Amino acid sequence: MAPAKQDQDITVHIAGNFKEIEVRLPELRKLVKAICKRFKLSKAMVSIAIVDDARIRKLNSRFLNRKSTTDCLSFDLSDSKGPKSPKLFELIVNGEMAVRQANMRGHSSEAELALYITHGLLHNFGFDDSTESQARKMHDTEDKILQQLGYGLVYNKRK
Repeated sequence: MAPAKQDQDITVHIAGNFKEIEVRLPELRKLVKAICKRFKLSKAMVSIAIVDDARIRKLNSRFLNRKSTTDCLSFDLSDSKGPKSPKLFELIVNGEMAVRQANMRGHSSEAELALYITHGLLHNFGFDDSTESQARKMHDTEDKILQQLGYGLVYNKRK
């Protein structure tokens, strides 16, 4: 059976420059496509780079003028910002931080990495976490998505 038309127009590229985490590419592609589908996005190219602390710190400094490490950086590189126009998203996620956080919080590093990817995509779909109420809404949405895809409760597991 051919994939649904909507899935055919979502392309996901994943590059891993961090080898300390087991990455199941089909599962991460499924995650990205499910999030795009949830927000009714039918045409997109999503590139994800999995990097270490040092690399993300350099990129965080370069693009956001912040000297610290972070879990993910998210960019909407689309030519047009209209709801029906094709999207080009680039995510850079911190594999080293994912391993550390997963060990501290008692779940898989892949679930933590899926959280970072989800978080970055939600930013591209207009979510913000700069206030407490916005962050709560964003993190609740992350957990709904991750639970639906079998990762379980990841962010709010801390509570």
